[in-house]
Amino acid sequence: MASHGYEPLMAKSIFTLQVNIGKVCNQTCHHCHVDAGPQRTESMTRATIEQIIEVLDRTPQITTVDITGGAPEMNPHFEYLVRQCRKRERKVIDRCNLTVFYVKGKSHLPEFLAEHEVEIMASLPCYQEANVDQQRGKGVFNRSITALQTLNNLGYGKEGTGLRLHLVYNPLGPSLPPSQRDLEQDYKEELMSRYGIQFNRLLTITNMPISRFLDDLRESGQVEAYYTLLVNSFNTATVEDLMCRSLISVGWDGRLFDCDFNQMLELPLQNASPQWIADFHLATLEGRRIVVGSHCFGCTAGSGSSCGGAIA
Repeated sequence: MASHGYEPLMAKSIFTLQVNIGKVCNQTCHHCHVDAGPQRTESMTRATIEQIIEVLDRTPQITTVDITGGAPEMNPHFEYLVRQCRKRERKVIDRCNLTVFYVKGKSHLPEFLAEHEVEIMASLPCYQEANVDQQRGKGVFNRSITALQTLNNLGYGKEGTGLRLHLVYNPLGPSLPPSQRDLEQDYKEELMSRYGIQFNRLLTITNMPISRFLDDLRESGQVEAYYTLLVNSFNTATVEDLMCRSLISVGWDGRLFDCDFNQMLELPLQNASPQWIADFHLATLEGRRIVVGSHCFGCTAGSGSSCGGAIA
């Protein structure tokens, strides 16, 4: 980083609040850096959500609210947060695992998301059943396909509707994602020919050596090899547009972090920065020094990786 003029790594303008509203999920995925699952209880309160809304009211520069989890829809205040953000004309992203639509009391979610023009980023690590079920659980693929067809029927992923549907790819093991552009073409051809499914973009995201994926690396004795791959694949062209430079991550309890990965590693913002959403101060947070660690090589390897997919 220093040899390319990026030490220390500094934040730029903040345009996105990425809000993790809880670790409760209806799935337990092998690669999950959040360690989310049905057994988790952490969930953002209505009071913390009100603090987020107050920040939006006084910070028009923040144009996007990126809602994640767990399965964010499992939070009882998810729909309230979406309504309030859309009322304030903010773009809302829902990071959806698709199978949450089949949870009791959640079957109305596709229509709700369409009504409020929420952009969906949906997890589908492969267009083949065996690979998806291996990573995300038995039966997940078929339920995901049916969910995508439901979203298509509502207009998601189709030209002229304004309803944006993106799919998210994670490698099955300790390797870098292939070319996002080439893989997107494969996904579009395969999903259309097999299931009649349309979507807008494919986002490739590198598996981060955190939580469950790190545990899998340890069990298979591949930790050193994976870190070596990430370090040797460092690409300076990714640094300018790293997601941590233009967003703030909000934890389920209201704490602030440079990114969702730092949040899971309990790496707080630098001491001079506000630490809680209740103390949010844009001028102080912009230009802050970003807290980095060895996991950050996951975002700078190859074509790079961010919550918006490949960078370079």
